[in-house]
Amino acid sequence: MRYMAADRPVLAGTAGLLFWRLLGSGRGASMSLGADLRRWALLAVWDRERALEDFLESSPVAARWRGRAEESWQVRLAPLASRGRWGGVEPFGPIEEISRRNTGGPVAVLTRASIRPSLLVPFYRSVPQVERLLREQDGCLASVGVGEWPLARQATFSLWRDSRAVRDFAYRGQAHREAIGRTRAEGWYSEELFARFVPYGSEGTWDGIDPLARYGGHRP
Repeated sequence: MRYMAADRPVLAGTAGLLFWRLLGSGRGASMSLGADLRRWALLAVWDRERALEDFLESSPVAARWRGRAEESWQVRLAPLASRGRWGGVEPFGPIEEISRRNTGGPVAVLTRASIRPSLLVPFYRSVPQVERLLREQDGCLASVGVGEWPLARQATFSLWRDSRAVRDFAYRGQAHREAIGRTRAEGWYSEELFARFVPYGSEGTWDGIDPLARYGGHRP
C-alpha cells in the first residue's frame, strides 16, 4: 500500500507516459463498498508503444510488480470512443479515426465518476442491484471495481464479448436504467467519464485465466 504514494514520483518522471492513475480495487464487480487490499491496478496512457515496452523492461515499478505479484494481467487498448473528463482532462482524446474500427470482437469499457459527498448514500444503495445484473449479464467476460479514493472517486473496468452485449446491459437491465436516470436527475456526480476500447493484446491471468484468450487477444 505504501507504494501507492512512493511510486507517484517515479511514474510522473516516466518518459512517454501521458496520463496515469494508480488504483485500488474493490471486492465486487463494480463500484461496491469494501476493498481488496491485495489487488491493485495502473491505468496508463502512452504516447507510443515503445515507451510502454521501455517501462515494462526497465522501470523499478514494473520490476517490483513482477517480483511481488501472485498473479498479474495486463491489456493494451485502442480507444473507440470517450466522453467526459478525469481530473479535468480528457485522457483518451483526440481519438484517431483508425482506432474507431469495431470488428465485432471484444470491447473494454471504463466508467469513472467523482461522487458528490452529499449523495454517497443513494449512490451506494443503487450499487447491489446493478452489480447483480452485471454478474448475470450474458457477454460480460470480466469486471472489477477500482478507485483513486475510498467511496468518492470510483470506476468500473469491464470486458465484453462485443458491443451488442454492452448495449444490452446498459439499456435492457431495469436496475441499470434506473440508476442512470437517477444519476442524471439527482446529479450524483461532480465529474464523470465513459470510454470504450478495442483490446489488442493481453498477457497474464485474471482470477486464473486470460479472459481474452479465446478471442486471440493474448497475441499483441
